[in-house]
Amino acid sequence: MFMQVIIPPTPNDVAQYAANSVVDVVTENTNSILGLATGSTPIALYDELVSRCRAGLLSFKNTKTFNLDEYIGISECHEQSYRAFMNRHLFNLVDINPANTYVPLADSLDPEVLTRNAKAYESEIERSGGIDLQILGIGVNGHIGFNEPTSSFASRTRIKTLSKSTVEANKRFFTKGEFQPHLAITMGIGTILESRAILLMATGKGKAQAVKDMIEGPLTSMCPASVLQQHKKSIVILDEEAASLLSLKEYYLWCEEKRQQLHEGNVL
Repeated sequence: MFMQVIIPPTPNDVAQYAANSVVDVVTENTNSILGLATGSTPIALYDELVSRCRAGLLSFKNTKTFNLDEYIGISECHEQSYRAFMNRHLFNLVDINPANTYVPLADSLDPEVLTRNAKAYESEIERSGGIDLQILGIGVNGHIGFNEPTSSFASRTRIKTLSKSTVEANKRFFTKGEFQPHLAITMGIGTILESRAILLMATGKGKAQAVKDMIEGPLTSMCPASVLQQHKKSIVILDEEAASLLSLKEYYLWCEEKRQQLHEGNVL
């Protein structure tokens, strides 16, 4: 088990590093399976991937993607649905086959239908061979996907109630008086942990406490992201602000410097 902590200076550097990781996976395996996240943090990553694809440096023609989650109660055509988000920031801008892009189907209000959809999504991930690289962000309360604090580490794709802090954090995306979902279908923590590699991105001071709890705090369901301490290959990429509360920040920078030297064959 190994959590690699990388601290480039700026959010743009975080996006560049993350893009390099995606390129490595897609280049090594043209039939790769990517797990994707939404929210403000990965937008810079998607912008970089679009630029590289348009420059002929990257192709998603044979790539399949699975998104972490989707709001319940709004159409996938709604501007704030995560299907619309992904179409706007990535899918419609690169050479991926739309049939190979999966987002949980959550526009029904029937609990039985939603439960079937969640189970079908879980089955489709398994049928596809599992996720090669899962991209994650982190909520201010430490959530990953919409797995809020107290979520089981063994949880699978399911219906989840959003916490008040998550609803408040996402309020800025909805106009005043507009219906804002408080339920979602999300991959479970157990589902996420089955990914062969995980890359979590965090930027800004607002994420600093959650980042500290994830990396240096105890393994606890009160900070769902802390489970990445147990994953066999997790990479956490932080800008300086997101890393500002880490007690061992200098050690993580030292470790990355030595890792780079080892990669270059310089062990002295």
